[in-house]
Amino acid sequence: MLIRTRSSLMKYIAYLAALLLLAAPSWAAPQRYILQVEDSSVGFSWFLGKDEIKGSMPVASADLVIDLDRLSNSTVTVAVDVQRARAGFPFASQGMKSRKVLWAKKFPQIIFQSTSVRRDGNGALIDGNLTVRGVTLPATFRADLFRQAGTEAGDRSRISVRLTGSLSRKAFGADGWSDLAGDEVKLSILARMSIEG
Repeated sequence: MLIRTRSSLMKYIAYLAALLLLAAPSWAAPQRYILQVEDSSVGFSWFLGKDEIKGSMPVASADLVIDLDRLSNSTVTVAVDVQRARAGFPFASQGMKSRKVLWAKKFPQIIFQSTSVRRDGNGALIDGNLTVRGVTLPATFRADLFRQAGTEAGDRSRISVRLTGSLSRKAFGADGWSDLAGDEVKLSILARMSIEG
């Protein structure tokens, strides 16, 4: 990874420090978090010809339980709101939510539910089931956890989890306008959480 400026280097070091802090074996039991809805979102992108189209969807709900001492005890469930998706410009948004692609009226949510979690460096790999247009297929997401800005060292009451991965539109039957739009859709889910209670 190329760090171009001192500011970027400091941010990168702070980010790694936050990850290492979260990875410390100080949690004795799984912790349940509730979603900070207004500060959570899903970013996605795909190619329309040679142009990359970017958009976002709000997170509708999330259930996150983390046990960093035993990752196999951790679970993640995230649902995103397809009906409120936005993609670059109005025509792209309408097409994406149409019956030919996500069919938002009939399938208003995309849901990911974990089946296993395992450590991968400073983060984790999460295997699970992804449901799009009523079709459920296995999927794997990379998860990175970090303390939210403004929290002090050792404070894990507010954390952020970023899930990244991709999917094939065709695999889920969302292959409308395949002559114009690419098949791969990249996803980046940011869920900001606070400890329950």
